Amino acid sequence: MRRYCFTLQVDPARLEEYRRRHATVWPDMLAALRDAGWHDYSLFLRDDGLLVGYFLAESVEAAVAAMEATEVNARWQAEMAQFFVNLPGARPDRGFTLLDEVFNLDAQLADLPGDTR
Repeated sequence: MRRYCFTLQVDPARLEEYRRRHATVWPDMLAALRDAGWHDYSLFLRDDGLLVGYFLAESVEAAVAAMEATEVNARWQAEMAQFFVNLPGARPDRGFTLLDEVFNLDAQLADLPGDTR
């Protein structure tokens, strides 16, 4: 399973409402994400609206495609699109920027020879 991290920009004027919406995500959306192979999915929001998402999946393409096939995702993306800036004509799930992973503690520790304590 691979780790994925992405960014989006939430409209700073809509931060509190965005937080409220994510405090109680629709149960069918939660189930769809789980069933589509999104694991350990978290969102982090900075006060200027920078949103950072993190999740585990076998493949980002497969995870996004599986969500694309659900009706609940279309409804959720339509609801959430209003919160984002710099997404001209795109849905949030199509407009995020994936980040390259440059460091992972567990991976580097696993590569060390023997006990390094």
